[in-house]
Amino acid sequence: MSVENVHELLVEELKDIYDAEHRLTKALPKLAKEATDPKLVSAFEKHLKETEAQITRLETIFKALDETPKRKTCKAMVGLLAEGQEMMEEEAPPHIKDLMLIAAAQKVEHYEIATYGCLRTWAEMIGDDRIAKTLQKNLDEETAADETLTTVARTIDQVEMEEEGQEELVPARRPAPKGNSARSSR
Repeated sequence: MSVENVHELLVEELKDIYDAEHRLTKALPKLAKEATDPKLVSAFEKHLKETEAQITRLETIFKALDETPKRKTCKAMVGLLAEGQEMMEEEAPPHIKDLMLIAAAQKVEHYEIATYGCLRTWAEMIGDDRIAKTLQKNLDEETAADETLTTVARTIDQVEMEEEGQEELVPARRPAPKGNSARSSR
């Protein structure tokens, strides 16, 4: 790959995320099938629909750039999905398995958030606000999906604790100690 300018960089990375999103459309139904918490199943199903819409938006962006939508193997997504597959194969109680699935999904979300943030900035750099806004929409959806997964994880933890008769999984936050602990120990 030879990239000479921001426009070419944008196109190359669009190919990468285009591949990543296609791969994700195959992985999300598997995650939904493995999940046991109804809110988690719903979150995966909702994000599948968003991912399909994101692919359509990416195709629109390719056309706006006078490019044919093409996929370039996203090695990062291949690795993240392989790790997620390993988690799906682990033996664990259902609530722990759900938390593992959430972790795998959030790793994917964070990759996508980073990618869409860069792409949006590069679109701004080449002066195409329309493409930047479209990429921002994808970025907003990825951020919301990540936040939903965090919320579901907290719900799973709380329900499991209540069933086990525990009061609170995470103790109330205590105020941070005054001063830097490394310095104050000298």
